[in-house]
Amino acid sequence: MSSVRTAVLVSGGGTNLQALIDAKNAGELPHVQFCAVISSRPDAYALIRGEKAGIPVYTAERQGKSQETFEKEILSILEMESIQMIILAGFMSILSEDFVRRYPRRILNVHPALLPAFGGKGYYGLRVHEAALARGVKVTGATVHYVNEIPDGGEIILQKAVNVEPDDTPQTLQRRVMEQAEWIILPQAAEISAKEILNQLKPEL
Repeated sequence: MSSVRTAVLVSGGGTNLQALIDAKNAGELPHVQFCAVISSRPDAYALIRGEKAGIPVYTAERQGKSQETFEKEILSILEMESIQMIILAGFMSILSEDFVRRYPRRILNVHPALLPAFGGKGYYGLRVHEAALARGVKVTGATVHYVNEIPDGGEIILQKAVNVEPDDTPQTLQRRVMEQAEWIILPQAAEISAKEILNQLKPEL
């Protein structure tokens, strides 16, 4: 086996998913095979991005369900597609400890700040950039980390810094962090993790 069967979990527009697809098409992810895009919302544009790229797409709707039921739906898709690595790319639900324990060092998340700054429960989307601007930081960025039972608390794989400009709004800062950090380090971290998984799966000589 030369590539790792990977699922990307999404909830919105899928810009980080697109960065992964573009990196794959550019030959930058030789050890990553995208086998599923799973959205927590049926209207997420990320599903269209997945379809256009020829990746099987699924919806496991979060709204109106218990955490257990929601995660069971996701797990059934992951098992059906024999998924070995999971990438959270704008996925707006926190996964339970039980779910995360099933995939140790196999779930990656991208966070739009330099963790541990502006991380943890309640810090997501524009809220992260609003907090960074309110604090007056001069440098922010993005982090890709393994997911464990603590929100944004897992081992860091890659980080990239981005300067904060004097006239930034949360929206302009969000865009710059995506373009200059998230879209660069998320594919890089996926390839790093895939190679690590493949090394673990190599049969003993």
